[in-house]
Amino acid sequence: MREEFVKLAAAGKIEGRHIEPLTALAESGFCLHRSWGFGRIRSIDPVFARFTIDFPNKPGHTMDLAFAAETLKPIRKDHILVRKATNLAELRQMAATNPVGLVRLVLESYGGKATVEQIQQVLVPDVIGEDWKKWWETTKRQLKKDGHFSIPLKKTEPIQYQERLTTIQDQLLNEFQNAKGLKARIAVATEVLKNAHDLPDLPGVAAEIIEALNAEIVTHQRTQPAVALEAIFVRDELRAAAGLPPAEGELTAEAIWTQDVKFGQVMEQIPAAKHRRALESFKAANPDKWAEVLLGAINSVSARLCREFAQVLIAEGKLDQLKETLVRLINQHMASSELLLWLAKDRSDAFADIIGPEMFRAMLSAMEDDLFSNKRGNRLRDYLVADPDLLADLIGSADLEVVTDLTRALQLSPCFDDERDRRSLLGRILKICPAIQPIISGEQVKQDAALLVSWESLERRKREYQDLVHKKIPENSKEIAIARSYGDLSENYEYKAAKEMQKLLLRRKAELELELSRARGTDFSDATGETVSPGTVVKLTELETGHTETFTILGAWDSDPERGIISYLSPIAQVLMGHKPGEEVLLELEHGQKRYRIESITPYKQVQTAATPDKADVVPAASAEPDHVVQAAHTDATAQTQLAQPDASAPAPAPHAPLAAPPQS
Repeated sequence: MREEFVKLAAAGKIEGRHIEPLTALAESGFCLHRSWGFGRIRSIDPVFARFTIDFPNKPGHTMDLAFAAETLKPIRKDHILVRKATNLAELRQMAATNPVGLVRLVLESYGGKATVEQIQQVLVPDVIGEDWKKWWETTKRQLKKDGHFSIPLKKTEPIQYQERLTTIQDQLLNEFQNAKGLKARIAVATEVLKNAHDLPDLPGVAAEIIEALNAEIVTHQRTQPAVALEAIFVRDELRAAAGLPPAEGELTAEAIWTQDVKFGQVMEQIPAAKHRRALESFKAANPDKWAEVLLGAINSVSARLCREFAQVLIAEGKLDQLKETLVRLINQHMASSELLLWLAKDRSDAFADIIGPEMFRAMLSAMEDDLFSNKRGNRLRDYLVADPDLLADLIGSADLEVVTDLTRALQLSPCFDDERDRRSLLGRILKICPAIQPIISGEQVKQDAALLVSWESLERRKREYQDLVHKKIPENSKEIAIARSYGDLSENYEYKAAKEMQKLLLRRKAELELELSRARGTDFSDATGETVSPGTVVKLTELETGHTETFTILGAWDSDPERGIISYLSPIAQVLMGHKPGEEVLLELEHGQKRYRIESITPYKQVQTAATPDKADVVPAASAEPDHVVQAAHTDATAQTQLAQPDASAPAPAPHAPLAAPPQS
């Protein structure tokens, strides 16, 4: 074909520099394109100066010869891709009978080296249809025995073929000597253990590695105790495999644990495969207090470690102590999301009495903790959504009142960015408890659930909510993070105090969200004075003494008893509501029941307009608080006053509704 390309160049159809690349493509018959991948050249048309090429997604594609010379790369006929296209059955037979030769073919096709991922992409699924992992583990052992392949410990580094023969023993010793850092040496020592039966001088190799490990364990015992422990474990396993005695004065795992180490933090840094070994060594080092330490750390470790801790505690007869700890953490809403995730995943019969509605409430609290702590993911939330049976286990036996409360908590939870997840959970609750339909669908009589409030008090509540969300809660989250860094959460007063404040803040936030969703702002201009209603000033006369009283009946949050201003939800206002002048009512007061006659009813707006400027401000602008504020306990008066509880006499809260609109100017 070279002569044909020379003629085309002389005719000006291609350039002279294209002759050699086109000749190589024509002789190979196969090519690679950087975007379209492997191609098979079907025909060459010298008249129109073009190739016809079959690409995987472009069969019969025509390409200008000059463009082909610039963009295509010819590949040899023994290339793995060519062999797949021309004789796939032979490669499949090779994978079964000569896997080392197959890997060598792949490496030679890619310049003598390729990563495990590249090898897998070439062979799966055409050559190796099933169980790649099992095939590769077997093949890797054969590659190490062969001696011509360099197998790195990291999967991201390429496997290389080398002509010089190197025994697996020499290769592993060389890797150990060149490894940088104790962690890297542990990895090589682990490989030595895996290939112990193939080493002709295992005792000699083990002795050299153990000596080096012992020297580094000493330097890491205080700065990196987890790495030191891992090195001790692999050292002891290697010694046992080689049949060598312990070296005099070498450090043991028990010696590491008797130092002043942070147990939970060290356990998190140890590989999962070594967790049980580490726990057994910790028990041996601390026979009297190991259970207490595990119970104290179980709320600050990953779900995987929670499982390991629980298994050890149960095996040693500590189930009752474990359950007592779990119940306390759940009831106090102090359980971490990882602890609850483990409990949700492993909800066995042993914990059947714990898996209930209070755990669901604790899960919502833990998810909010994670949200306010700015954690990247929320594994507990994802599992709650993914497990279709979990909600049924949590609330299936709860009564309607409890399910109602939990449903509202779920509706108000800020943890669900995707509303589809929230709706999915609400749908499951509805399936479990059909009577909850009105709460979920919002079919209650909304007027009964609404709160009538003055515009002034509504603005105060909105300001309080904004301050809570944008200032107090973020500041509290920072305080928790700082306190957590002090360590030992079981005796950390700052942490406990910050967590208690977090509960109060989150509770108040939920209350405000409920209240604001029900609030309907008004200026009481629609009050007529014909009957007692919100927005009226009522003058009463006590029939027995002739003493007169005046009450101004305003919104749910406008109560100021010292000034005669009461909420329309208060017991007195509820008795007066709907009565006309001249009618008598029986009021339950501080000193018993008394009968009053309604003398007059005046619209509040009329009284406000007639008042002098210095007396016009009947509704306190900033200081008035609802008469249903729950006073704080003596020990925390300031915090609890800020976090007032809602009126117990108020109607049941409705599902989310739009916030009341501000007054029109």
